[in-house]
Amino acid sequence: MNSVSPSVVLNDGHIIPVLGFGTTVPDKVPKDELIKATKIAIDTGFRHFDSAYLYQIEEEVGQAIRSKIEDGTVKREDIFYTSKLWSTFHRPELVRSCLEKTLKNAQLDYVDLYIIHFPMALQPGDEIFPRDEHGKLLAEAVDLCDTWEAMEKCKDAGLAKSIGVSNFNCRQLEMILNKPGLKYKPVCNQVECHLYLNQSKMLDYCKSKDIILVSYCTLGSSRDKIWVDQKSPVLLDDPVLCAMANKYKQTPALIAIRYQLQRGIVVLIRSFNEKRIKEFMQVFEFQLASEDMKVLDGLHRNLRYNTAILMIIPIIRLLMNINMVAFARISIRRSAYAS
Repeated sequence: MNSVSPSVVLNDGHIIPVLGFGTTVPDKVPKDELIKATKIAIDTGFRHFDSAYLYQIEEEVGQAIRSKIEDGTVKREDIFYTSKLWSTFHRPELVRSCLEKTLKNAQLDYVDLYIIHFPMALQPGDEIFPRDEHGKLLAEAVDLCDTWEAMEKCKDAGLAKSIGVSNFNCRQLEMILNKPGLKYKPVCNQVECHLYLNQSKMLDYCKSKDIILVSYCTLGSSRDKIWVDQKSPVLLDDPVLCAMANKYKQTPALIAIRYQLQRGIVVLIRSFNEKRIKEFMQVFEFQLASEDMKVLDGLHRNLRYNTAILMIIPIIRLLMNINMVAFARISIRRSAYAS
């Protein structure tokens, strides 16, 4: 019997496995490979699976999970399933419908964690990325606090056990945390985080607010041309990281994962290679010395692999200014009413 990933407690009392299996699929990889990889991951000891409406693969992930439930490997309560609210569903009246689509596609009764994928709303419709005639994204101003209230209702309805956010900065998190009438604060913030972008300030902030930081792109990236600058350095080829791997007689990937785990970060990783998937669980068999953690801290160079988020940051900033004005007006109105 393979060992199962350890877990940590979220601020709402639920637990989350510290090692999660990502389910994005590059165009060159058949979706059948995802089903196979997910089954292998469950057999290996993974219990945390990270998905999203955006990925358009929840049917396949759900199929893999159900097959392992049916063969007795796991029970539904053993699995921690994460999905994400896509940006075309930010209007409060649309939030639940996006989650219901996820549940229908995955054939699940609930998700363990539901998070806002991006702090930016796009115009509703059938297109994942709605654009105008010039190819520009069609964003719209939806108050994040209103979206969050709809997320809270999903939790109250039992459709999501926990709720959180992704790709938020500290200012955006503050908007939610300081929202009048806040019922549930985010349990996590999922962000790009790796040795070249160690998110130390965000990590400190999240710890101060009892919010778990979840890392994606933990091993760098899959070098997908759609999202990644092909000139960016390959993280796992870093000479300092490779030297550390030799010292501990581990792979560079395991060192990179172990580094994040020892910082208190929940780690998402992905592979379609059976040997690598099984290898990931070896990360719990060793520890990095404090002096080596400091050496790895020094690899930070503020480098993002997910260049797509860089393209939408200006739009997010514009919408944030609109949101802050709306938030101030709401606060003033509620304050006046209370007095």
